[in-house]
Amino acid sequence: MNSLPLLIEVGVEEIPDWMIGPALNELREGVEKMLAAERLGGKLRLADATPRRLALIFDDVLERQPDADELVMGPPKSAAQKNGAWTPAATGFAKKNGVEVDALHFETTPKGEYLAVRKKIEGWWSKYVLAEKLPAIILGIHWPKTMYWAGKDGPRFIRPIRWLVTVLDWNVVEYEIAGVRTGVMSQPHRRFNPSRISISAENYVEQLREWGVLISTEERKEQIVTGIRQLVAGTKLIPNVDDSLLHTLAYLTEWPTPIMGSFDQEFLTLPEEVLVTVMRHHQKYFSVSDAKGKLAPHFIAVMNIPGDPDGLVRHGNEKVLKARFNDARFFWDFDQKKKLADRVADLANVTFQAKLGSYLDKTNRMAALVRELGGNADAERAALLSKTDLTTEMVKEFTELQGVVGGLYAKAQGEPEAVGKAIYEHYKPVSMEDAIPATAEGRIVSLADKIDTLRGCFGIGLIPSGSKDPFALRRAAQGIIKILIEGKLPVGLSKLSNGDSALSDFLLDRVRYYFKDVRGFAYDEVNAVLAAGADDLGDAEQRLAAIQAVRPTADFEPLAASFKRIKNILKQAGFQFTGDVDPALLEPGPEQELHAAFNALRGVVGGMRERKDYRSALALIASLRPAVDKFFDKVLVNAPDENVRRNRLTLLANLLTEFSTIADFSEIVTSS
Repeated sequence: MNSLPLLIEVGVEEIPDWMIGPALNELREGVEKMLAAERLGGKLRLADATPRRLALIFDDVLERQPDADELVMGPPKSAAQKNGAWTPAATGFAKKNGVEVDALHFETTPKGEYLAVRKKIEGWWSKYVLAEKLPAIILGIHWPKTMYWAGKDGPRFIRPIRWLVTVLDWNVVEYEIAGVRTGVMSQPHRRFNPSRISISAENYVEQLREWGVLISTEERKEQIVTGIRQLVAGTKLIPNVDDSLLHTLAYLTEWPTPIMGSFDQEFLTLPEEVLVTVMRHHQKYFSVSDAKGKLAPHFIAVMNIPGDPDGLVRHGNEKVLKARFNDARFFWDFDQKKKLADRVADLANVTFQAKLGSYLDKTNRMAALVRELGGNADAERAALLSKTDLTTEMVKEFTELQGVVGGLYAKAQGEPEAVGKAIYEHYKPVSMEDAIPATAEGRIVSLADKIDTLRGCFGIGLIPSGSKDPFALRRAAQGIIKILIEGKLPVGLSKLSNGDSALSDFLLDRVRYYFKDVRGFAYDEVNAVLAAGADDLGDAEQRLAAIQAVRPTADFEPLAASFKRIKNILKQAGFQFTGDVDPALLEPGPEQELHAAFNALRGVVGGMRERKDYRSALALIASLRPAVDKFFDKVLVNAPDENVRRNRLTLLANLLTEFSTIADFSEIVTSS
């Protein structure tokens, strides 16, 4: 049976850059699942996209489905056969499946015997299968927003579909979406003529490149980076190229070409943060620094055409940027007419959340939380002023600068340096990759902000579920955990959750995520430490590090397996720990030896715990392994004598309780 290449290209008007990646993945997964379900084979060669096209190429797609046997189940034997004769139910089943009753047989299932027939399913030609399945897969792509373009009852898509290419080898797979029929004709770059070009799976990438389209996103990124290097070659300028903006620009262009522009040095009197935000977020420009790391009066834009020989594009970008910088300068000067302290009352007119009041209410709660967390006067002042920049013209225009603008204005208006810095960084960390606030005041204010949001939202039932998290509560909780651990703040989780069990569980879930997925600790180590208590996250981190260090030693995992055995024995016996062991009831040999070893270690281990020398404590606990093993080999825990049995259970309970304060060793997954 022949194996053929399959090319699928969906041509559209420009797709928003942030939607392209998810849409391409969904299209690829849909086609892959369809090929597998329809027994058509196929190996993915290419999955890529530009703003105007989503493209897939599969090799080794079968020309025709292989024939298959299908077992079709019918009615139960009791309904299909009476006194050895076929019933109407059986003859009807045979007729429905196009066979004689002699072809029927009974299949034994867990529910009993059922009538069945084995049918040979003849495979379809692949072009017909694809023509039937692909329209639904393409139109089934989930978009945050969709539009009609072929009438109110027509299909919906992110942008109008302008062309469709679906070619199996050299043959068109024929179907239609909203009046657009499949063919071999694609469209080149908008600046190229002719308006339509013929393409094939064989040399698809090269054909598009010839007509001004780089289908590879990675190649477009590399072309941008290479072009920027060439622009700054021989200068002392340093382009500030970040991956996020690079990714965006690659999905905004089909043939990206960087150009360098300039702006008037007088704009450098504005804060660097403002200028960079205007360039990066509003104009999609890379900023440029000088050899000393200071912002230079240059920018790098990326065109979607091969060149700008007359400088018209560069001049246009410079003109637009100048207007944006003038706006920023106007907002800066205008906002300085009113101090942040005088804006606090204005926060009463800015709603935080309908049931949680205004931002004035929130900042008052934050200030109270700062005091509760032991913050100083500067931290409390920063909390009261932290949201006032929401009333400024600068933040209304450049919302990305929330907090940053407040910190800059505080500095310009003579607030203490600690206050300005705390306001500037109190939104941090905004992601797991972001750093926590650098100052103690910033950490306290950031904690207060996030805790207030979590307490408030949980208090009114706004709890994240599934993918829904409109107030970014997961990010807030993750920020709290990151600050507590990396900032080494001795604030207990129980204090933060304020008695709300749902919030406590939510925070613990974020703790697990941080230790396991961010820090890379094994899941069972995390479970073991949290089971022993995780109110003090800095302490939990130290215990985790100790377990990770001691775990490879020979005695640790076998002892963990013994602890699991102890826990199960106590659970099965329904034993409730009541007090100390009676030495008089201990049997000479392994039982007395374990008791003696335990007593010798408990005081020493306790001292190590107090000093937080967990690694040494764990190593010492692990040294008990031979005595524990010998006890289980030679001693019958469930002794016939009730007093002896109870005394032995008490010994095990003492052992488990005393040494489980560092970690619940029964949570450790062992090979034995």
